[in-house]
Amino acid sequence: MKEIALIIHEDATLSTLTGAMDMLIHTNNLFLQTGKPLPFNLVLVSEKKGNNLLQVSSPFVSHSTLTETSPDLIIVPAFYGDRDVSLKKHQPIIEWIQSMYQNGAEVASMCSGSYFLAQAGLLSGRSCTSHWSDMDDIVRRYPDVNFLSEMVITDQEGIYTSGGAFSSLNLILYLIDKFCGREVGIWASKMFSLDMDRTRQSHFAVFKGQRQHKDNEILKAQTYIEENHHLQLNMDEIAEHTNMSKRNFIRRFKKATKNTPFEYLQRVKIEAAKKALEKGTQNINMLMYDAGYNDIKTFREVFKKITGLTPKDYRQKYNREIPA
Repeated sequence: MKEIALIIHEDATLSTLTGAMDMLIHTNNLFLQTGKPLPFNLVLVSEKKGNNLLQVSSPFVSHSTLTETSPDLIIVPAFYGDRDVSLKKHQPIIEWIQSMYQNGAEVASMCSGSYFLAQAGLLSGRSCTSHWSDMDDIVRRYPDVNFLSEMVITDQEGIYTSGGAFSSLNLILYLIDKFCGREVGIWASKMFSLDMDRTRQSHFAVFKGQRQHKDNEILKAQTYIEENHHLQLNMDEIAEHTNMSKRNFIRRFKKATKNTPFEYLQRVKIEAAKKALEKGTQNINMLMYDAGYNDIKTFREVFKKITGLTPKDYRQKYNREIPA
């Protein structure tokens, strides 16, 4: 039996905990009904006694404190609130997670719970994912972490991370499949209506401009790109707009935004195309020209690379005027 500690504290996003517990409890029930040994012992773990924010009427769930348990797997939930305040407030939990991992426990984060893992130093030199909107902040705080914003799940050296919001339940499905076998994984996929093959969350992302820096000349260049993305811009023209040499402009732009100017231009173009696909039934070729592309093959390839879907599939998924 694998002991799973689900971290609970007053800032935790309870839906990530209850969703995970529901899936793990039902899996235990399946084993109970078939007369097999239970796979999971679930423990809600808090820093102090009495932090029983969830009253769970299940024989498979108990409460404990950090000092009273040594789990095989720790699940760290998403959390609300200011990142700096929460990370400082819950430093004892972060240190405990670090200690448990060093002693052989595996660790899994749900959505923004990845901050706790990064703060514990567990993601240094490793890949991770989280909610797509966390990317800029995590990359800024933890530059040695390889943030994969498009991924739903990462699994590396006993450390698991998951994508944003309810997509984090795909990680629980993945863990059930990994620990209990493929047959049980397929059962859980059907029971909870979760796609076992879902690996990307990039089509959910909204490109927000990467403006969390103080380079005013680069901010001016970003505004110029955003206002003129539909034109045939080139790097010399954009660099000239900022009164920089092309080489210096590209270097400063990447330092400020973590993207090259060309990558940034592509992201802006595709975001404009996404919004057009969501709102109307305009011919995709015409939409492509409005977004600043001349070649349909290139447009499709770039669109799919960034969103994980073709333009046609994206429209089918998000345009209410298109019948399902």
